[in-house]
Amino acid sequence: MTQEISAVARHHALDADWGTPPGWRSLSAVNHTTVGRRFIVAALFFFLVGGVLAMLIRAQIATSGNAFLDSNAYNQVFTMHGTVMMFLFAIPMLEGFSFYLLPKMLGARDMAYPRLGAYAWWCYLFGGLILMGGMAWGVAPDSGWFMYTPLSSATYQPGINSDIWLIGITFAEISAVCAAIELITTILKFRAPGMSLTRMPIFAWYMLITAGMILVGFPPLILGSILLELERAFGMPFFEVANGGDPLLWQHLFWIFGHPEVYIIFLPAAGMVSTMIPTFAQRPLEGYVWVVVAVVAMGFLSFGLWVHHMFAVGIPQMAVGFFSAASMLVAIPTAVQFFAWLGTLWSGNVRFGLPMLYLGGFLVIFVIGGLTGVMLALVPFNWQAHDTHFVVAHLHYVLIGGMIFPVLAATCYWMPHFTGRLSSQRAGTCAFWLIFLGFNLTFLPMHLTGLLGMPRRVYAYPADAGWDTLNLVSSMGSFIQAIGFAVFLLDMLLHVRLGRPAARNPWQAGTMEWAMPTPPTNYNFATIPEVQGRYPLWDDAQLGVDAASGKHWLAAPAPGHRQTLSVDVITGSPQSVVELPGPTWLPLYAGLATGLFFICLLFKAYGIAMVGAALALLLFLRWAWQGGLRDDPAPVHAGPGVWLPVHLAASGAPGWWGMCCALVGNAALYGSLLFGALFLQTMAPNWPPATWLDLPAWLGILVLAAPVFAVAAAHWACRANQRGLASQRDLGLVAAAIASAIGVVAFGCVLAALPPASRHAYAAVTTVLACYAALHCGVGCVMALHVALRGRAGFVSVARRLEPDVLRLWLAYTALVAITAAATLYAMPRIMP
Repeated sequence: MTQEISAVARHHALDADWGTPPGWRSLSAVNHTTVGRRFIVAALFFFLVGGVLAMLIRAQIATSGNAFLDSNAYNQVFTMHGTVMMFLFAIPMLEGFSFYLLPKMLGARDMAYPRLGAYAWWCYLFGGLILMGGMAWGVAPDSGWFMYTPLSSATYQPGINSDIWLIGITFAEISAVCAAIELITTILKFRAPGMSLTRMPIFAWYMLITAGMILVGFPPLILGSILLELERAFGMPFFEVANGGDPLLWQHLFWIFGHPEVYIIFLPAAGMVSTMIPTFAQRPLEGYVWVVVAVVAMGFLSFGLWVHHMFAVGIPQMAVGFFSAASMLVAIPTAVQFFAWLGTLWSGNVRFGLPMLYLGGFLVIFVIGGLTGVMLALVPFNWQAHDTHFVVAHLHYVLIGGMIFPVLAATCYWMPHFTGRLSSQRAGTCAFWLIFLGFNLTFLPMHLTGLLGMPRRVYAYPADAGWDTLNLVSSMGSFIQAIGFAVFLLDMLLHVRLGRPAARNPWQAGTMEWAMPTPPTNYNFATIPEVQGRYPLWDDAQLGVDAASGKHWLAAPAPGHRQTLSVDVITGSPQSVVELPGPTWLPLYAGLATGLFFICLLFKAYGIAMVGAALALLLFLRWAWQGGLRDDPAPVHAGPGVWLPVHLAASGAPGWWGMCCALVGNAALYGSLLFGALFLQTMAPNWPPATWLDLPAWLGILVLAAPVFAVAAAHWACRANQRGLASQRDLGLVAAAIASAIGVVAFGCVLAALPPASRHAYAAVTTVLACYAALHCGVGCVMALHVALRGRAGFVSVARRLEPDVLRLWLAYTALVAITAAATLYAMPRIMP
């Protein structure tokens, strides 16, 4: 059958299924190439906004006594500069590159959850627009991009400024968490046959660790933002010392996110470097295994460094010593990567293209930033340099050297893949030197102004401080750098029409994204190639031609279906054929409903906010209902003599992996909440509270028994489904729903028994704890009823067991939450006097 289909006919058949709707209907597209490009374009816009804000900062502090901006405007400008660059540019830009590149590198036709990726894009866009709207209306956040309490509390910031930050950032971070779930599942399950973990492209390893860090690192900040907004809106004193709170809790939650975020930004950029350097050296990356181990080590170590941002707040000496040592230890895996890059260049036959200029700039600048980072890890020096311009210089050397320069190199490197054309060597070289020299003129003098005692975040300084000359040089350098970015952007815009046409693989790279036509087709690969090594195109130069001619997997088009392969996580052996959804408006509608919820929270319209939440829930249920099959699917002819089941009838389906990832992120948020409760009880002033919660024994038994019974009923339903007993399955699902509803009522009784949440931090923390558990019981009830209805409608069978299995996972997690929540509620009054 596959021999009868020409390459042209195969292309037309696949393009009909995978194509993006034309015109305004393209907003319904969910294809990873389209979504990745949207992330990149939006991040570029926010980068330009952040750059303009940086110019305003440098114009204000170029000389002493400058009146260009007053203190209020300056506070808004520097807060928004940091917020835009950290939250709306750096991570979304890297996510955009990952969305665009990873399926192509892995040999897949799309990401694991196309609709989730599109929803992530809309959340990112709408969250960013909330922040931009605040700036346009003159009520931008002005408490710093770190929002330290109590300065950001309602007492000192009674306006809407801080609320815009808290709500806009939380909305945008939903995007990051959704993207992390999608990236992890795609990397683990959506690879070409034969691509084992040890054969994955190095960029995939970097993004796998980065996505895991996002999944664990972002929830603490989301929790902190929720707690601070609850304090501002309802007076719940999580950070108010007089009522048992502690502002240091905010710092801990923020920096548990904040320091891993530095590596969340660095690692994808380093993955780009590890991808491009072998191409220009024309040899495989030296020490591939060591680099992977170093990346994994950085991922773990990055979560043990956050306190080095807090050395000056009075941390106990034992903790200070531990975090100082950990901060220096992270230099070891960084050095492993650095020497791997140098070794690859040294042993290869290096070709100097435009991307290599930016890679060279990265190597120089990042070394300087790394050395100053080791200096700041030393506690005595940190005390002297804390909150001075020395820290500003270090931060920019690490982040711009570690992220911007690799991204500029990657833009030059992959632009022919985006557009099929090459950028200008002359304009690109000019832009590089303007950026490189302007960058060093801007930030190198800041080390000196910091050592001379210039504090951060001041909008004016006295003329006799001796900082004028250095600040003027820095400001001049910033404008030179801005001109360089303008030249780079102009070159990128012009080359789309005027650039020289590029060959299919202009750099002679070995990674699989260059095996397809450029610009790429919507379906990536006409047939999915089989992989024999880490650099497939160096192993087989005809790989792309063979894939187009139908010599690999999924050679027969399936009209009306978007098919790709799911493989074994470890070995890369094909396991099933995944059928992915096509264009849909549901992600946009869900994003709008979620946006309605957050905007109503911003303006304290809580009744309408609940309407937005209900609309979002209904849309997600509609989203979930659209998937699945009413009949057991027949196996699909996937390769020569190989028939594979559809993913709904296979074990280890992508949906199961997605729920596992979601629960990991959920557990990180819950763990942060338990950490906050323990921290306040042991470290915060004004404990114990005047009134502890004294729960009756029967209520404690009920809050434990209901969720545990729910998961037991769900397990019984799964076993009944495996035996083909549909009536017993449905009975078990209904029992799980009823038990979950009883759990909601039980935790509602706990909430009714609590003292007012505004009275003391203890009441506030336990209120949030009980609400968290009740919410999960409520979601479990809705999910159980949904699966029961799906079973009655014919979507669940012995073979199609994914949905009951996913429900059981959720309810098992909910039972664990109930057990730990009940233990905390009962133990807190008894552990401490």
